Amino acid sequence: MTEFRAEKRVVVFPDADALASGIAEQFVRRARKRAAAGKTSHVLLTGGNACTAVLRAIGEHPSRGDVDWSSVHFWWGDERFLPRDAADRNERTATDALLSRIDVPGGNIHAIPAADEGVDLDAAVARYTDELAGFGTDDQAWPVFHVCFLGVGPDGHIASLFPDRTEIADTEHSVLPVRDSPVPPSDRITLTRPVINSARRVWLVLPGQDKASALGLALAGASYHSVPAAGAKGRKQTVFFVDQAAAGSVPEELIDPEF
Repeated sequence: MTEFRAEKRVVVFPDADALASGIAEQFVRRARKRAAAGKTSHVLLTGGNACTAVLRAIGEHPSRGDVDWSSVHFWWGDERFLPRDAADRNERTATDALLSRIDVPGGNIHAIPAADEGVDLDAAVARYTDELAGFGTDDQAWPVFHVCFLGVGPDGHIASLFPDRTEIADTEHSVLPVRDSPVPPSDRITLTRPVINSARRVWLVLPGQDKASALGLALAGASYHSVPAAGAKGRKQTVFFVDQAAAGSVPEELIDPEF
């Protein structure tokens, strides 16, 4: 499979609210255009306050009703292995913020199995692996993702790929169990770097001064083993969406003023 990696771009917004609204505008516009052209879109969601704010902004966007959501499939880049109704599940926060506010068929929502569904962590991983493969291509055992949303922790983690752990280096699997996570809850499920980096567009969301260090290291080319965000790269586009608080030390030449 031939790969093309676009340069990383940084888009700066005045504050966290403007950041969420700006990303929502970009997403709704692209989703509407693709749906109108008869194209199916697969979208990778994640959790965390920053990305949840983006999903909420999409769910409140005045043009969300103009999108044919039957052409959009939603997946998760990672999940907390908790009961289905647990408030901390990424699925729950995404549903409250976005999915309950749009006319998307239930069959287009591909949630990671929950801890109260009669499966253990490994069985849940196997089940999601199979579901991804059911939408795979000749080249890969998962869909072609149009957009992959990623939050970034202050430690530089993405999805549930944490620094200096074996999961970040795995290239043999599409989905992995995460045990003894350094961030609670202990048990999680995550997609791997090959899946994330197969997305056409990887959009990383980093508001706040506490993300400035991770942003700087990612842009400086740090090892993805130590700073997983540094290894997130879309095949067509890689964008770091940040606010002024996070962007203090970003070189001016890396900032895209026209995105």
